[in-house]
Amino acid sequence: MALKADASKTYLGYIWWVLEPLLYVGVFYVVFNVILDSQRSDFLAFLMCGKLAFIWFSKTVTQASSSIVANRGLIGKIDVPKSLFPMAVVQESLYKQTAVFLLLFVVMLANGYGVSSTWLWLIPVIFVNYLMIVSCSFVGACLVCLVRDFSMFISLGMVFLLFTSGIFWDVRDLGDVHKTEMVLAYNPMAFLLDAYRQVLMNHTAPDLLHLGYIGLSSLALLVIMVKIMRKYSQFLALRALTL
Repeated sequence: MALKADASKTYLGYIWWVLEPLLYVGVFYVVFNVILDSQRSDFLAFLMCGKLAFIWFSKTVTQASSSIVANRGLIGKIDVPKSLFPMAVVQESLYKQTAVFLLLFVVMLANGYGVSSTWLWLIPVIFVNYLMIVSCSFVGACLVCLVRDFSMFISLGMVFLLFTSGIFWDVRDLGDVHKTEMVLAYNPMAFLLDAYRQVLMNHTAPDLLHLGYIGLSSLALLVIMVKIMRKYSQFLALRALTL
């Protein structure tokens, strides 16, 4: 119902699910390839692998972070699990991202990247990406519910990740092996974007140990946040109503 209501607000409706991320990619392509001349013949595919996955994370977490506060009218009338609100945003975004991923696969095929058995590694990569989105969304929703100003810090954090996660530059081209390893080790988003590219463009499996570490960490954080939101449900409701 929420997806239908959202689509009905615009003339193009469901087309915006893929048109919006395409426009973002178009802006970055013009700036970094046409104007700044990235000198990569595969820059479009490279950019789309990174940017489309990053938009999924950044937009979902940002919107989910304000979901409890945005639904304070409903919270004031009935007692519902507070995790319902960020989870609803996450699921809506997942449906939209399904169409975006289909578009990405079409673009990869059009650019000469044939389908191979290696593409099956996308399943654990996307799943870990999803777990990280859910856990970060729950954290953001609680923080914004406590102090509204956290929404500004979350937006700034997304800008920081935008420039440090290798969306329009290749983390493997830093020239310093130790610096590359540091970025991939300490920036989960940089690792995931690189994993998408390794699978789709280079037909190689991602670092499964590191991928598993990110997945388990995200799952552990998610479990903790669910318990916190259940224990302090009434407190979160009171904070949302007083903001």
